[in-house]
Amino acid sequence: MIIVHHLNDSRSQRVLWLLEELGLPYEVKRYQRDPKTSLAPAALKAIHPLGKSPVIEDGDIRVAETGAIIDYLLEAHGNGRLKPAAGTEAARQFTYWLHYAEGSAMTPLLMKLVFSQLPKRSPLLIRGIVKAVAGKVQQTFIDPQVATHISYWEDELGRTGWFAGDAFSAADIMMSFPLEAAGSRVPFGADRPRIKAFLERIHARPAWQRALERGGPYSYG
Repeated sequence: MIIVHHLNDSRSQRVLWLLEELGLPYEVKRYQRDPKTSLAPAALKAIHPLGKSPVIEDGDIRVAETGAIIDYLLEAHGNGRLKPAAGTEAARQFTYWLHYAEGSAMTPLLMKLVFSQLPKRSPLLIRGIVKAVAGKVQQTFIDPQVATHISYWEDELGRTGWFAGDAFSAADIMMSFPLEAAGSRVPFGADRPRIKAFLERIHARPAWQRALERGGPYSYG
């Protein structure tokens, strides 16, 4: 039985979704963020030294990091599903998006989250200054970066409607989190019809809905 160490409001939701798509049995061990700091509980450090989620256990094998977990599950249990055939252009794109999702895509989104939280976490005496500085950084640096990535996604989805080839794959599962996180910070308008259609398609998938039932509702800060 695969065990998923699942933190609320986290990227581990994608792991549950992949397990549902593959039809694999699994157990969810839940962890709750500290309501004041939003940090993961210390109990997760007993599972992985960084105290982060997701982490899975498959017998004696323990794997951390969402992309590595998805790679492992597809290799160990996928039987060729949800991944393009090796040696194809779609396979190259698959590898790219698998790494891009947690690399280039999430960096500006994480920065936007951090800078948006800075004022409320600052001492009252300097809160006004911190708010002004944080707002300027977002306006002049972070927001343009986020906008560039969003435009990139919209253009790429114009090829087939999916991120790697002409069929749904685990690359779409990986990319779901940055798209949804971006949408929670910069709501997609009518000028982003492909992204909106992509999100509607994945949310309609029975496996996505089952994973949400198992993991619980989640937000992006």
